[in-house]
Amino acid sequence: MLLKELSALASPLNDQQIGQLQQAASELSPQQLAWVSGYFWGISQTSGATQPINQAAAAVSSQPAGKLSIIFASQTGNAKGVAEALKEEAAAAGIAVELFDASDYKGKNLAKETHVIIVASTNGEGEAPDNAIELHEFLQSKKAPKLDNLHYGVIGLGDSSYEFFCQTGKDFDAFLSKQGATPFIERVDLDVDYEAPAAEWRKQALDKVKEALASEAQSAQVVQLPVGQAAHTSQYSKQNPYTATLLTSQKITGRDSGKDVRHIEIDLDGSGLTYQPGDALGVWFENSPELASAILKQVGLTGDEVVEVDGDSISLQKALVEKYEITSANPQLVTQYAELSGSKKLEKLATDKDKLRQYSGNTQVIDVLSEKKAKLTAEQLVGLLRRLTPRLYSIASSQSEVDEEVHLTVGVVEYQQGDETRFGGASSFLSHRLEEGGDVKVFVEHNNNFKLPQDDNAPVIMIGPGTGIAPFRSFVQERDNRDAEGKNWLFFGDRTFTQDFLYQVEWQKYLKSGIVNQLDVAFSRDQQEKVYVQHRILEHSAQVWQWLQDGAYIYVCGDATRMAKDVHEALICVVEQHGQKTREEAEQFVNELRKAKRYQRDVY
Repeated sequence: MLLKELSALASPLNDQQIGQLQQAASELSPQQLAWVSGYFWGISQTSGATQPINQAAAAVSSQPAGKLSIIFASQTGNAKGVAEALKEEAAAAGIAVELFDASDYKGKNLAKETHVIIVASTNGEGEAPDNAIELHEFLQSKKAPKLDNLHYGVIGLGDSSYEFFCQTGKDFDAFLSKQGATPFIERVDLDVDYEAPAAEWRKQALDKVKEALASEAQSAQVVQLPVGQAAHTSQYSKQNPYTATLLTSQKITGRDSGKDVRHIEIDLDGSGLTYQPGDALGVWFENSPELASAILKQVGLTGDEVVEVDGDSISLQKALVEKYEITSANPQLVTQYAELSGSKKLEKLATDKDKLRQYSGNTQVIDVLSEKKAKLTAEQLVGLLRRLTPRLYSIASSQSEVDEEVHLTVGVVEYQQGDETRFGGASSFLSHRLEEGGDVKVFVEHNNNFKLPQDDNAPVIMIGPGTGIAPFRSFVQERDNRDAEGKNWLFFGDRTFTQDFLYQVEWQKYLKSGIVNQLDVAFSRDQQEKVYVQHRILEHSAQVWQWLQDGAYIYVCGDATRMAKDVHEALICVVEQHGQKTREEAEQFVNELRKAKRYQRDVY
């Protein structure tokens, strides 16, 4: 109920009191309003409610009630999901709690907090996620406040296959500690199969927070009020996926292409699932039964052995197909198998972190096990393996264009290993093992760090070689359906024009109709000298700079290892050359674009 409406009701307050209340409320933040609400309610419920209010105020002010603030630094949505679960569990435990996207949180407010938990993923090579860049920089700056009264916890999410494992979580831990804050629970760094340990850490953290806040809040009761409007959430999620139907799996590279890229269409009819351009689709998949059998044979097992997974007893064969990651290797698997097998090669690799990461990143589980034959028990085998996790694919359609469908652009992972062919887990499931009309479990992973500008008049530059073209198909469909006036410029690259120009007919149609104003392509193998998208950006550097001056947004999607770095370097060169800036000034300019969300990346 708004205060200005109180006078129209049978209020127990007189006009002067209402006026005073309105004046006081106008100067308070949502957090302060929530505290005051609880404070007044607490006074009204005490046996001495008739005591002078200044006595109650004195008692409360001597020990202000605290709350828990949860901040998530998330790139693909995993950290956000953990943070949301943490908030729900905190609320269920009776803890006053608020949830913040790192991009919406002002760093100076940390000095006003009592308890904070940061859930942080790591982007690229140890970089903070896009939504946390400002907070990450602020806490390293001279503006960072002293935090002697803050108690905090940090949960880091990452992939140990990468060199800078959970680096953002480690950074936040170090920054807060340096400013005088005290960890109330030890930081935890979690790998890709993070859900079970994350749930255990959340329980321990909330037990500590509840105990601490209870002791601090003896003199007042805080009633949490909703802050802002809750976004609509679907009943379907990573933990509860929707069983959809595969409509189409169509190869869109040529017969003589060295790559197999599929256009996938999935039916969401009746699911209620909604998505926006820039979002991803999570796909749960089943492993190849033939691969599972090959792994069992390699370690001397039949598959009939019984193992316990999530409280259920199932056959080892079923567990390998449905519950465990049996395609991609990882450093832990290599290190552990080196110990079990006594392989000299693997033992040597385990002593060199760089070589270990390179080997495990380019080797499948079956080939690690083939380095030296060893007979394992069922428990030893599953102990080597990570739990199966869904693959996230950039959505290649706009819902305003395709209604209750969702489209993906999937590059099939396929390569030769000796006389045998190795396939990726999810990509081969979607392209080879799942028939049209078959069931596939999916969920939408919203990505607020990769979104079209709200202003339909803003120019957009899209850079997406290979399957990185996927989200830009959704961008252009969306802008077409919205009749957006803003100009659209697409950079696309691949190996050859004749075999690898993904969605060529569609792009030519959009170019002819004027929806796409400019299309620049780079086919690396169509001439003697390799040409990539970054070369095209530099060729048009003056025009790119002019678009930036006109307020253009830049989007990059695709390979993080080389392409994204090369494009980033090209953009710095553009700014340096045409903005007449030093290298340092150009880097700062590009960084400011990122913070303003005018330079967004979806790289992997």
